[in-house]
Amino acid sequence: MPETVSMSRQELLDEIERLRAELAQCNDRADAECAAQRAVCGQTLKVEIEQLREARENAGVVNVIVENSPAVVFRRLADDTHRLVYISENLSQWGYSAADFLAGRKGFDDLLHPDDRERVVEEIEQCQLENVEEYTQEYRIITADGEVRWVSDETSVVTGEAGQRIYNQGVLVDITASKRAREALEASEFKFRRTIEGAAEGYLLMDRDLVIREVNDAYCRMLGYEREELVGRRPHDFATLDYQRFLESGTEHPNGETIRRFEGTMVHRDGHDVPVLVNANTLLDREGGFLGNVAFVADLTEQKKALNLAAEVQKGLLPRRGPRIHGLDVAGRSVPSELTGGDYYDYFEPVDPDRPVLSVAVGDISGHGVDAALLMTTARGFLRMRAGQPGSPGQIVTEMNRHLAEDLYGSGRFMTLFYLRLDAAAAKAAWVRAGHDPALIYCPVLDKFTELGADAGLPLGVERERRYHEERGDIHPGQLIAIGTDGIWEARNGSGEMFGKERFKDVLREHAGGPAREIVDAVFDAVREHSGGVKLEDDVTLVVIKYKAAP
Repeated sequence: MPETVSMSRQELLDEIERLRAELAQCNDRADAECAAQRAVCGQTLKVEIEQLREARENAGVVNVIVENSPAVVFRRLADDTHRLVYISENLSQWGYSAADFLAGRKGFDDLLHPDDRERVVEEIEQCQLENVEEYTQEYRIITADGEVRWVSDETSVVTGEAGQRIYNQGVLVDITASKRAREALEASEFKFRRTIEGAAEGYLLMDRDLVIREVNDAYCRMLGYEREELVGRRPHDFATLDYQRFLESGTEHPNGETIRRFEGTMVHRDGHDVPVLVNANTLLDREGGFLGNVAFVADLTEQKKALNLAAEVQKGLLPRRGPRIHGLDVAGRSVPSELTGGDYYDYFEPVDPDRPVLSVAVGDISGHGVDAALLMTTARGFLRMRAGQPGSPGQIVTEMNRHLAEDLYGSGRFMTLFYLRLDAAAAKAAWVRAGHDPALIYCPVLDKFTELGADAGLPLGVERERRYHEERGDIHPGQLIAIGTDGIWEARNGSGEMFGKERFKDVLREHAGGPAREIVDAVFDAVREHSGGVKLEDDVTLVVIKYKAAP
C-alpha cells in the first residue's frame, strides 16, 4: 500500500476504490468457499444420517430375530458380581421376565438346577483361571413352573484395550429334546452292548472287505484268541481250507442277498476244528448306504457230536447187505442231505426159505433232518414188526397208515411209501403205492420202461381210516426194478437244472447188464457229477432189483 501523506486527493480516491474492489472480490470468494463447505457438510451429514437409519433398522431386525428365536442371548460383567447388563426378552420361554433379571430381582442361581450349581461354577472358575476365552457348558435349569430343562451355554469373553476381561457374553439354547434322545440312544447302545457281550453266540462286525472291526468275548473263546488278535483280520484267516474256498467264492452271498445262513468250519488256536453255523447280515441305512457286515456265529461242536451219533444210529438201521434169495439180485443205498435224513429203505426176507418171497419198502418222510429221521425210525419199527406177520401188502400198509396217523397228527408231516412184494418162484409181484413216485421196470430185451403203480394213493399219516389196496403183475427174467426217492431226479446243479427222470433212465439203461450194486453206484455217481459239488437239497435213496428166473 503506497504512502498516503504524499498522495493527492484524487490518488486517495482511486486507492479507496481499488481497496473496495479487492474487498468485494474477497467477499465473493468467501461466499463461494462457504457454500462449497456447506455442500460437503450436508452430504456428509446425509450419509451419516442414512447409516444411522440403516443401523437402527438392522438393530431392530436383530432384535426381532433374537426375540423370536429359541436362543437366549446374554451379557454379564466379568467381575465378581456377574451382574447382567443384557438378556433377551425371549427368556420368557422359561417363564421368566428379562426385566426381573436386569433389575436383580432374579439371578442365575434362581435359574440353575441345584444339583448342577457346584459343577457349573467350578467350570467357570477353571476357565477364568486358565484364561479360556470361549467355552461351552451343558447343565439343567428350572423353569418358572418347576419343569427341568437342559441347556447348552456357549460363552465368550469380551476384553478391553489393555486385555482386561470386561464382559462374558453368550447364548443359551434349550437342548432338552436332543439330550433325551441322546440319553435314550446311549441307553439303547449300552443295552445292545451288554446283550452282545453276554451272548453265547460269537458276534462280528466287519467292513466291506470282511475285515473284523468288532468282536465279542464268545467269539474269542470259540477260537481261543484274544480280541486284539482278531480285530484287523478276516474270518478267512481262521477257517479250514474248504471253508476258505467257500467264503472266497462268494457262494455265501447268493444274488446279492443281505441276509445269509450257512455252515462252515473254523480252526481253533490249538488246531482242532470248530464247526459253526453263521447267520450273516449286511447292514444298510435308510437310503441303502453300507453300514457294515454283521455275523452271529454259533459253535456246533456239541450238536455235531449228537448228530454224528444219530447218523451212526440211523445208518445202523438200514440193511447192512442185500437179501440172499435165489433168482433176485438186490442192492440199495441211502444218502441224507444232512447228517440225518428222512428217507428209508428196508428188506423183509421170507421166513420160509423154501418159498423165496421178498418184500421191499422205500419211504420218504416229508422234510429232512433230525425230526424226519426220528419219524423214519418210528415208521421202520412198526413196519418191521407188521411185515413179519401174515397179511397182504394192502393190509400191511393200511395198518401202518393208521399207526402213523396217530404219531403225525397235527405235525403237518406225512410219509410216502412204495411197498413191493416179489415171489421169485412164481414170477409175480404185488405192490402198494402210497403217494410215492412209481417204481420203474426196465426190460433190456425190449429196451422199454414201465411204471409200477397206476394209482398214486394217499401219503401215509394224512387220513387215519384210509384203506390201501395192492396192485399185481408179472415179472420176467432180465428185468430190473428201480425204486427211488425224488431226491434223485430233483437234484440240481449250480444253474438250478434238475437231474431229471430221463437222465435217471439213461443210467439204468447203460448199466442194466451189470449187477444191482453197480447200477446203484452208477446212479449215485451220475447225480453227484450232475450236482457239481452243490449240496443236495433232499435225501437220495435207491433200491435196484434184478430178476433172474428161478430153476
